[in-house]
Amino acid sequence: MKTLVLGLGNPLIADDRVGLRVVAELKPLLAGRPDIEVDEDYWGGLRLMERMVGFDRAVVVDAICTDAPPGTIHRLTPNAIPTRKSNSAHDMTLPTALALGRQVDAHLPTDENIRLIGIEAEDVLTFTEHCTPAVEAAIPRAVQVVLEELETLCGKNG
Repeated sequence: MKTLVLGLGNPLIADDRVGLRVVAELKPLLAGRPDIEVDEDYWGGLRLMERMVGFDRAVVVDAICTDAPPGTIHRLTPNAIPTRKSNSAHDMTLPTALALGRQVDAHLPTDENIRLIGIEAEDVLTFTEHCTPAVEAAIPRAVQVVLEELETLCGKNG
């Protein structure tokens, strides 16, 4: 069983880089697990689908914009992604990518084997070098949440 942990984000934009930061911290923690691949990617529907092909399970980490307080960590499945309040280009791309992939019979994880860990962003449109303080403070907890989700997924499927 192959598991993908994928952090999404634009490294140039403040809180949109949070998924990349989380997977950077996860890489050394999961380095001894040949069944788990940890990687980062810029969000894009087709690219996301391509990265997930061939994996049995996936945990995707991304900034998310709802009305929750900045730094809130969301545990979501593809069918439970809330409507975003922003109009960014990657709104709803995860379920769209999965739907496209399944139309062409790509080998993608089933919905129950995919988790989205969303970190509530404060500002995903500002070009700065650092995440905002509330989002920065959430990164260690997000790392822990990803590890918990992996334990659940891997335990459930052997």
